[in-house]
Amino acid sequence: MAETAAHGSETPNERFRLVQTEIPNVENGQAEGLERSPSPMTPSVIRRRLMLADASTLLFAIALAFVFQAIAKPVPWFIVTDHLLLVVVSLPAFALGAGFNHLYQARANERRLEEASNILKALGFGISVILIIAFGVQFGELSRLWIAALAVSVTSCMLIERRIVRFIFRRLRREGSLLRRIVIVGTDDHAIALKDSYERNPTLGYEVVGFAGVVGHEQGAASVLGSVEDLIHVLEKHDAVGVVVSLASIASDAVNRLTRQLTDHGYHVALSSSLRDIDLGRLRPQTLDGQTMIYVEPTVRNGWRSSAKRVLDVGLASVLMLVTLPLQIIAALAVAVTSKGPVFFRQIRVGKDGELFELLKFRTMRVDAEDRKAGLMDQNEADGPLFKIQDDPRITPVGRLLRKFSIDELPQLFCVLIGSMSMVGPRPALPTEVEQWDHEVRERLRVLPGLTGMWQVSGRSDSSFEVYKRMDLYYVDNWSLLHDLKICARTVKVVLTGRGAA
Repeated sequence: MAETAAHGSETPNERFRLVQTEIPNVENGQAEGLERSPSPMTPSVIRRRLMLADASTLLFAIALAFVFQAIAKPVPWFIVTDHLLLVVVSLPAFALGAGFNHLYQARANERRLEEASNILKALGFGISVILIIAFGVQFGELSRLWIAALAVSVTSCMLIERRIVRFIFRRLRREGSLLRRIVIVGTDDHAIALKDSYERNPTLGYEVVGFAGVVGHEQGAASVLGSVEDLIHVLEKHDAVGVVVSLASIASDAVNRLTRQLTDHGYHVALSSSLRDIDLGRLRPQTLDGQTMIYVEPTVRNGWRSSAKRVLDVGLASVLMLVTLPLQIIAALAVAVTSKGPVFFRQIRVGKDGELFELLKFRTMRVDAEDRKAGLMDQNEADGPLFKIQDDPRITPVGRLLRKFSIDELPQLFCVLIGSMSMVGPRPALPTEVEQWDHEVRERLRVLPGLTGMWQVSGRSDSSFEVYKRMDLYYVDNWSLLHDLKICARTVKVVLTGRGAA
């Protein structure tokens, strides 16, 4: 797993995902009725190319630092030569920093922030070596401006380069390239659920070749390839690089023995626990008498964090209200001129702790929309208590445009200012929807509903109620100001690309 990670997964039991929608019966490493052309891109080739890309980016960034120095504050040529010599001598330090900080291990760069942290630590090590050498040899005229320019240019260029690499890997994996074959150990419901979860994200480039467990026990679309005792033979036969173990179906002593055996043979092992929807940043590994434990950090929503969220809400809502005021005036006039009825749509929704509040939006439907809803229930494309029709006949032409770019949501900024909503939070639900919720879903009422949220920026038009529920509960359980800022950033992308239709 030498290539950089392109993982978007956030929860421990979804760290591996696969690209196959069905698992074909496999014999002698070939899928029945399917021609398989393995990618020539081996891990060593990928690692070398990634190292070359990093080295090229590093040299380009160093050149930029020299250019900036020459433009901002020119120095004599002999000082430039000394700086260049200092860089050449320190280049191995950058390579060591990359190795020490696992920049060429996908599992160590699963999330973007994780990869960015590794990059910063690697570059910090390299620049520190430059300073140590400079002071160690009593380098007389080391330019502080050049050091600052070097730090900024190298960091920026490396982050941009790795972002591009991540995009390329995701595209190639989506197309079926760079596949890594794995086996799921276990045949219980959790193991099958793992396979289903993997299939939802093909960009990680894992291809499941089957299950290992009780031979003859068929699950889903795949038969068992072999027993746990024969796992090494199964992996060799099907050219797999590792396994995902469902801990619910394997005894603890067998897991220990299996992990030692597989890692000693050079295979990758991932253990899937029953934990769900807990952010990786909240997990702390611990040990007790040789047993591995995981401590889950609590989510704190009160105190200064609550005040900071309110400040963020008021600040963003005020700025957006002023910036979008001309657009809102145009939208209001368009609604008033093109269809009969009020400009604004008002509706009672359920807020924090079950309190009711009035939601405000630009009207995008005909005035008789609620009366016609009962007659359209048989066309409902959503499951659970949600109601969704892709081409809803009640939507006006102007309303369809407003929804496409989420302009109809802008009046909710007023709800944010008065405190009945937040900029980020779960979707504000109807009272009729809340009546159908179970106790677990009602946990989302612990926070204010939001103008945007995880579900809204994650392709909600194609999401099931189960996905909608899990995303909202994930947000509630793992709330932080950083999550709010990330969701706000993703919202901008969704709105500008016209994927904001609800």
